[in-house]
Amino acid sequence: MSVAGLQAPAAEAAIAEPDRRFYAFAIDRVIAWAIFAAAGLVAWLIFFRNGNQLPGIGLIAGVVLVVWLVGTILTGSGGKTPGKMALGLRVVSDDSGAAGRPIGVGKAFVRQALLGLCTIPTLGIGTATFAWVAAMDERGRRQGWHDRRAGSVVVDVRPPAVVEAEEEAPAPRRIVNLTTMRLKQAEATPERAERPQTPAAPTQSPAQAAAEAQAAQTRVGSPIARQTPPAPVAPPAPMPPTPAPPAPPAPPAPPAPSAVQPAAPAPPTSAPPPAATARWRVTFDTGQSFVVEGLAIVGRGPEPRPGEEVSHRVALSSSDMSLSKTHAQFQVAADGTLVVMDRGSTNGTTLIRQGAARALGARRPAALVHGDKVKFGDRTMDVVREA
Repeated sequence: MSVAGLQAPAAEAAIAEPDRRFYAFAIDRVIAWAIFAAAGLVAWLIFFRNGNQLPGIGLIAGVVLVVWLVGTILTGSGGKTPGKMALGLRVVSDDSGAAGRPIGVGKAFVRQALLGLCTIPTLGIGTATFAWVAAMDERGRRQGWHDRRAGSVVVDVRPPAVVEAEEEAPAPRRIVNLTTMRLKQAEATPERAERPQTPAAPTQSPAQAAAEAQAAQTRVGSPIARQTPPAPVAPPAPMPPTPAPPAPPAPPAPPAPSAVQPAAPAPPTSAPPPAATARWRVTFDTGQSFVVEGLAIVGRGPEPRPGEEVSHRVALSSSDMSLSKTHAQFQVAADGTLVVMDRGSTNGTTLIRQGAARALGARRPAALVHGDKVKFGDRTMDVVREA
């Protein structure tokens, strides 16, 4: 995966959030209204109190025009008004060839005119309409009517926050069944099977004794034996009874593996690694649920990168537009662990484990466990590991 594929466009990644735009707009309106109030007070003290209505109205109208022109010049030349400078925002061109550059005084004139019309006292209807149009922008760039007419977009120019290295959750440890390994080692080995048996001492069987006695009688009844009387032979001295040779000790029975002779544990390489048979099911708060079988991408309209093989495209709706077009991804690693990674979204991804929430760094994978919850913008995903 190339680095270029991981990086999102700078303008898309820096689209200003709605709340920060509202605060900047409020600051600009408060400053303008304070100037208008001061001009009205001066006009009343100098003109209206003395019955000079026309000069007083002219003074107030002139101040309003000057404030409007100053705001137009600041927006067109540098994209910064007092409120936007305070909140770290900037108005830039939305043209593909001029992204990041000021929109110019001409386009700023159109933008400020439409913005001024929407702020005419109408019980907030005009301002709310502009905010609704910006929130429902299909491209996710939060452009109201004034931005679309002027070809502008409001971006966040604050320096990126330095995120400390987060300790990733350890992958599940492999479990080795030592009992099974000992039982396998306790089987008969070739060395034990080929051990020669100790031969028992030769003993004279009753059949062999009878045969020898018959042969002796035959020799006594032969002619030679009759011609030559046999010399008296002293009866053989009774032999002391020969004790039966002790039976050779039987080969010891194989000892019990767990009590007498524990087998040496097999080397680590002999035990096959456990197969990744874990099944991970994810369920979204929209009702979508499936078993993860490959790479899955999540967003309002997720699109894979060139050459990227995707098994699941999870398109989710977002009421407050806090979900990016391609927000995050997740997949099952080779060891069976479910891994999630934020793909540089605008509002980030949050992991909730046992009630504790922590933000995940952009493009930094994190391992998930059974029972985790993951928030993509305003959407939530539950993680379940099935047996």
